[in-house]
Amino acid sequence: MLITRECDYAVRVIRALSGEERLSVNDICEREEITAPFAYKILKKLQKAKIVRGYRGVHGGYSLKKSVSEITLLDVYLAIDPGMYIIECMNPKKKCCRDEKLDGGCEVHQELLRIQERLQDMLSERSLQEILGESEKKEKVVGE
Repeated sequence: MLITRECDYAVRVIRALSGEERLSVNDICEREEITAPFAYKILKKLQKAKIVRGYRGVHGGYSLKKSVSEITLLDVYLAIDPGMYIIECMNPKKKCCRDEKLDGGCEVHQELLRIQERLQDMLSERSLQEILGESEKKEKVVGE
């Protein structure tokens, strides 16, 4: 499971939108140091996953469709890359290249499957509200 820069930036986009009624793409980009083309690409995927809502027109922009208390890192990562696998053979559409004769793949495949399941469990354990709240607390302590 490769957590890409796009996945990282998607979390930043959500961080920028949290607690805001609506933000323009320029505001999001400025706050999170993301280029506009990249932000648009991410926002489109987050919209498709029903995590953000887009508004058209002069007063357009974006807002969260879900509360950060309902969103996990796994939700964000899967919105950006629905086929996130730690190795290609984890994808049910692909065969294990080492031993196609075994029904469930080779022994290594089985172990990696267990690891991937645990990683997904860990990414879905805490909401972004919990994660971002801890980040804000650390900033206050450092800034005091």
